[in-house]
Amino acid sequence: MEESQKWVRAAPGQSRPHPETRDSSSQTDSKGQGHGPRLSKVNLFTLLSLWMELFPQDQCEEDENDQVRGTGLVVVRDRRVVGLHCSGADLHAGQAAIIQHGARLADCQLYFSRRPCATCLKMIINAGVSQISFWPGDPEVSVLAASSSRDRPHSSAVTEEAALDAVAAERLKANSRPHIGVLLQPLAPGLLQFVNESSRDCDFIEKMADDDPGLNAEDVFNRERRRHAEDFSRRFLVATCRQHQEILTHMGLENFCAEPYFTSLRHNMRELVEVLAAVAAQVPQQDYGFHREQPAAPHPPRHEEVAQDVVRHCIIQACLLAYRTEDPKVGVGTVIWAKGQSPGCSGTGRLDLVGCGYNAYPAGSHYAEYPQMDARQEDRQRRKYRYIIHAEQNALTFRTRDVKPGEPTMLFVTKCPCDECVPLIRGAGVTHIFTSDQDRDKDKGDISYRRFSGLKNISKFVWQRTPRPHLTNGSVGKHGRQSEHESHGSKKLCTHRSTVS
Repeated sequence: MEESQKWVRAAPGQSRPHPETRDSSSQTDSKGQGHGPRLSKVNLFTLLSLWMELFPQDQCEEDENDQVRGTGLVVVRDRRVVGLHCSGADLHAGQAAIIQHGARLADCQLYFSRRPCATCLKMIINAGVSQISFWPGDPEVSVLAASSSRDRPHSSAVTEEAALDAVAAERLKANSRPHIGVLLQPLAPGLLQFVNESSRDCDFIEKMADDDPGLNAEDVFNRERRRHAEDFSRRFLVATCRQHQEILTHMGLENFCAEPYFTSLRHNMRELVEVLAAVAAQVPQQDYGFHREQPAAPHPPRHEEVAQDVVRHCIIQACLLAYRTEDPKVGVGTVIWAKGQSPGCSGTGRLDLVGCGYNAYPAGSHYAEYPQMDARQEDRQRRKYRYIIHAEQNALTFRTRDVKPGEPTMLFVTKCPCDECVPLIRGAGVTHIFTSDQDRDKDKGDISYRRFSGLKNISKFVWQRTPRPHLTNGSVGKHGRQSEHESHGSKKLCTHRSTVS
């Protein structure tokens, strides 16, 4: 069965998938059978939105009466990601997208990590988006907060706010042009096992094993995966079936409460949470980080501090993208962020998305049209290397904005840039690279990695043991070691003290 047909069956009275959600690669149409399981576009965008909700934030005092939940958002145009947003102290994710994209949101598809509030919904509908989909858990104006605060002062006002927002959101949905609803696909057969195995054997964990032969890398990965699965389940999967059914009814999705739709919905949600946990476990928080190499040039570019938790978050974005690869052997993902000059008012501080991509065959081609062999194939004409578009190349080709001179521009890539990509990265004006260096200086005949070591005037940060005393990308500080429990806690999000500003 083709990916575009693997939809969660709509419950009675629910809208069918919008025509523009048909699954195809951002680089190719992929009408041929692929090399193995990979993420569908719908599930990739959903996972990116969930992960964006967890973008590292500084915290201030919690407002016990604050019922608004932080939200992640992915903006898609022509099947390509053009925006990654999350809630901040001042702006919701939907509002941040309006500020950045404005009328350019027309005909875009928006993927939210939870149903947006009516305030955001009315603006993005007004902008002319073609599709709005959301993760069907606790909405942005939280129902769970209302039910858990019944004994608090002013709880009736909180509960009323959730009810009023639900009514307004349903009315906006009923009278709007965009397709609004739940788009959630089951995973391709074998994909979860494939993600677990490839994540366990990724470059970052391999580097740790190489540095410490006595380390049981599999135990490290499994421990991280279980920890993330528990954290993400608490956040995205409502604790009990009864609570989840109450939330769906509150959002006007009561038809999903009927069986077998409800069980299918929770099963597919749980599988995606497990995928996210496995991908996040690729980059363990265990005495390692992305640290700057000693510069070879006498006058290295000025270093812009980025906290380790932000770097780790961006690398995992790239790891998620890698699971859309069309490369028969190696998945690579890239995301590029620029540090803008204007004060940050969204959850990403001053970081603006420049582009993202993964390795794939040229746009418009079918998967089976090109050679798919690697270096083990003796006949060089039957090897893939001259045909695959690299992740960095796709990210730069389909960038959402230009790289501005003098603006810190950071490229996060899951594998060491090869000799084919290094000149492009330098010519595009990228100032910082965050990557693994497991392939550094290797020459594999059809593809080599010798130029990376000699790359000058670009700051390189590679996955390595954290120096002592602890340095956060070359700057002494504690925040880079902040645990995920602390940075992803339930306190109110604040960006006026953003880690990336």
